Amino acid sequence: MPISQALFRRTNLLLMAAGLAVLVAIVGSSLWLTLATERNFADVVAVREVRSASADLLSLVQDAETGQRGFLLTRDSTYLDPYSNAVARYQERFKRLTASVADLPDMDPYVDRLESALNAKWAELATTVAAAQSGDFASAVAMVGQGRGKILMDEARAGFASILQRSEATLVAAIAAQETAAMRLRWVTILGAMIILGLAGAAAWTILGYTGEIMTARRELETLNAGLEERVAERTDALVKANDEIQRFAYIVTHDLRAPLVNIMGFTSELESTFKPIEAYVDAEGEKAEELKTEALLALKADAPEALDFIRSSTRKMDGLINAILKISREGARALKPERLMLETQLEAAAAAVHHQAAETGGGITIDAKVDRMVTDRFSLDQIIGNLLDNAIKYRSPDRPLQIVARTLAPRAGWVAIEIEDNGRGIAASDHERIFELFRRSGTQNTAGEGIGLAHVRSLVRNLGGDITVRSEFGVGTTFTVLLPADLRTVKRSHQT
Repeated sequence: MPISQALFRRTNLLLMAAGLAVLVAIVGSSLWLTLATERNFADVVAVREVRSASADLLSLVQDAETGQRGFLLTRDSTYLDPYSNAVARYQERFKRLTASVADLPDMDPYVDRLESALNAKWAELATTVAAAQSGDFASAVAMVGQGRGKILMDEARAGFASILQRSEATLVAAIAAQETAAMRLRWVTILGAMIILGLAGAAAWTILGYTGEIMTARRELETLNAGLEERVAERTDALVKANDEIQRFAYIVTHDLRAPLVNIMGFTSELESTFKPIEAYVDAEGEKAEELKTEALLALKADAPEALDFIRSSTRKMDGLINAILKISREGARALKPERLMLETQLEAAAAAVHHQAAETGGGITIDAKVDRMVTDRFSLDQIIGNLLDNAIKYRSPDRPLQIVARTLAPRAGWVAIEIEDNGRGIAASDHERIFELFRRSGTQNTAGEGIGLAHVRSLVRNLGGDITVRSEFGVGTTFTVLLPADLRTVKRSHQT
């Protein structure tokens, strides 16, 4: 279906709107998935912070315990430095751990349990260190030997492990969510790109189709412009021919019809003169009547019938001329009925109608149909072909068997040519145009005819939007070429305008 300018504009606007909507959806989805990725990354960072804070706090407690053990074993106060540093930094490290787990769900019970274990451990360490500092190393060592410090340290490690386990679950969930978001972002990008490429392809197809139609229309316009001068020349030639026919028709009406009318008027006057001797004879008496009788009888039996015969023949001629003119006029006004015809079938049917006449001379009719189909008026085409075949037989040469070739061909796009070629007696070059005139005949008049056949054929051909031409060599043969439009529906007749 041809793409109209409105359809092209509407289609491209729809494709642009769809592409823009898909692009907005891609951008929105990308932003949402990016934010989800940032949230998941923040969870990962938070879990890493919990791990780091837990490791630092555990290391701090272990440093304190190491300082305690070294002081009790060596009784050297320098070993208390790690313990003293740990005590000073404990609150800071514990607050860091508390802050790192603040955004994690359900972590408060684990932090409270860890804080209780650590407070107990710090109390145990402080008690033993205080006893040793007062000089009671035996009691301090005995308290360590009871194993309470180890139990508290194990509780603290268990607290750290619980916090790390909970944070690990959060980390796994965050990583899984991040992978899901990344996968969704990838699919959104791929599907969006595919949709955009599809829309771009559809837009490109529409643009190429519309551009192709524009180029085709441009080429057709260039072709039409290129042939414009030729068509103008053809139309001008047709108008000139139509004007010539009008002039010839006017001449026929004023001359050919006038001639028998003048004869009728002349012989009517002569007929009136013929009756004068008869009137004189009727009016005379006696010897005078006898003298006028011979003249009256001559007028009655010879002069009057002769005048009546001339009047009658002139009347018949006028009637024939008028009927011929009316026939051509009616044919020009007849409603044509375009229908698809098989030319070979039409030619074979027309040839079959006159084949026996051609066969009588020892000749025949050959069909050569290179173009087999056209759309035209069947009745008009039958009359055209029939008249031309009749002419070929009527004007055959007595010196040789008659050979007729009826062929069809396509001289150019949109046109069909029908040629009727014979080897008859031919037509003199000076009569090539004359034979198409109404009531005009050429050559030896040894066959019956009124001179309207070819005039009627040309009228039929031009009524179908075509033209007829003749090629002939006197004594050799004649070829009539009928050029018709391949589709009569494309022809607009003058009386239909």
